[in-house]
Amino acid sequence: MNSSISYCGLNCDTCSIHLISRESDPYIKQKMINDIIVACRKYYNIEYKYEEIIGCDGCKFTNGILFPGCSNCKIRECAVLNEVDNCAFCIDYACNNLSEMFKLDPSAKERLNKIKEQYKPN
Repeated sequence: MNSSISYCGLNCDTCSIHLISRESDPYIKQKMINDIIVACRKYYNIEYKYEEIIGCDGCKFTNGILFPGCSNCKIRECAVLNEVDNCAFCIDYACNNLSEMFKLDPSAKERLNKIKEQYKPN
């Protein structure tokens, strides 16, 4: 299974929070962090401080950098508790938590549906 796809279907390879962990230019990194703060306020109504945005290795990693929004995520908590590699494999797919998430990012639903179809038992 592709570890760059989070439990909820977000693609870590295109996530700006994940990408700041790999950015070496301090000016670009500063702009990325400021953009993340603005986006979190606008789309999630969550206020983060600049120093809280240090990057993220992805929600599937247990020993690494984890964004505060990911460490408190109900979807991640559920996936870990139910020991699923991805929400597409959960018997409750797509639950209410995911439905709310999909409103914010419909492409996550597309990725999970593709995974579910690809790994469907014959």
